[in-house]
Amino acid sequence: MSETFGNFINNQWVTSDTIITNINPSDTTDIIGQYAQANDAQLNECIESARKALPALRSFPLEARSNALNMIGKELMERAEELGKLLSREEGKPLPEGKGEVYRAGQFFCYYAGEVLRQLGENADSVRPQVEIDIRREPMGVVAVISPWNFPTATASWKIAPALAFGNAVIWKPANLTPASAYMLTDIIQRSGLAQNALQLVMGSGSHLGHQLVSDKRIDAVSFTGSYEVGVSIAQAASANLTKFQLELGSKNALMVLEDADIDSAVSAAVVGGYSGTGQKCTASSRLVIHKKIYDAFLDKLTTALSQLTVGNALDPNTKMGPVVSKSQLDHNMQWVEKAQNEGANLVYGGKTLTCKDEGYYMAPTLFTDTHNKMTCNREEIFAPLCTIQTIDTYEEGLHIVNDTDYGLVAGLFTRSLAKATHFRRSVETGCVTINLPTAGTDYHVPFGGRKNSSFGSREQGKAAHEFYTQVKTSYIHSQF
Repeated sequence: MSETFGNFINNQWVTSDTIITNINPSDTTDIIGQYAQANDAQLNECIESARKALPALRSFPLEARSNALNMIGKELMERAEELGKLLSREEGKPLPEGKGEVYRAGQFFCYYAGEVLRQLGENADSVRPQVEIDIRREPMGVVAVISPWNFPTATASWKIAPALAFGNAVIWKPANLTPASAYMLTDIIQRSGLAQNALQLVMGSGSHLGHQLVSDKRIDAVSFTGSYEVGVSIAQAASANLTKFQLELGSKNALMVLEDADIDSAVSAAVVGGYSGTGQKCTASSRLVIHKKIYDAFLDKLTTALSQLTVGNALDPNTKMGPVVSKSQLDHNMQWVEKAQNEGANLVYGGKTLTCKDEGYYMAPTLFTDTHNKMTCNREEIFAPLCTIQTIDTYEEGLHIVNDTDYGLVAGLFTRSLAKATHFRRSVETGCVTINLPTAGTDYHVPFGGRKNSSFGSREQGKAAHEFYTQVKTSYIHSQF
């Protein structure tokens, strides 16, 4: 029997009557562990203990808080090989990507360890004589963090690190598909020396436990990353209590390649942007918008690159693309292949499941041509190693296609023209823009987020995190003589 791992509630590890089995998508015979599902009573205890912890968290010495976050970050980076292997084993991304994610998570904690000591306020003179004004930011209080399975350590870290840095109590509900990474990160945080109940872990279904969490009036703020549909339901539940919320949702990102682009670099970016992480990332460039003058050369080079994209076990050093995260996700992906073909898209590569050395949820990298922007495969997020190509005659036509979407997270452009690059980054309707780079890949010290249906609320990462995890207090002080 595999080990059972509990939730971390009120400063102790606790189990429950309900557990789930964590299965390796690269090898379905490999059971990673059994993970306890928190019940309603445990969630209530969690919220109560978080509220009781707030005074101690607010008065916790800044230098001690900074040191604790720095310790968390350093341990993550030092254990990137070990924890990255565990992450790849349960999520399916190739081992180099798993290790890179854990290391990046460590960088988030180290960055916000520095931000702890840079919490500078403002002051001003009042329009009234002998009155001074002090303006500062204080913690929101109890913050619910709901994180996705596709970046189980990094996405959680860029939420948890600033929340802790600014003195909040965090209740973390991770995705049920990747509980092992959540357990290990929680273990590191709870040993760091932070005040008790700075972080609590409750694992369970989003539809029940997650809904209970975000609907509770004792929660002061909710940070969520996931699908648009779930985000809307969270917004409705949080709004009923006037709870502050931040949503990072779906995407349908485009990469446009103009006739003057370096084709080899553009193809490389298309592979990284569309197929790394098995296409299971919100920054994936699933819409390729290619100028007709270079279309034949681009397509030839891209299909060649896809044929060299070795699919296999995430822990195999030869693997370039791992499995899909679950059986249900794989079934969903294959339904999209069929739907795209029924709409008239031309399947030029992939579009099938694969049988590999180990039994898992494997899918070939897939590419469709002869598509247009009214097809649902170009309208809806698929979250698969599946890209489409649309052709254009002019830059202006391409810009229109790129912007013709309900989403607005990332868009990319490949060109040698400084004028078009400048016009693109000023005109494209996304929160992030890349020029001559893949759409996938962001830095931890600058804002991240989108527009339209991709995001709602304050930006994440960098100094922008202050806006969400803190609230402003303005004090007026009258000097008595």
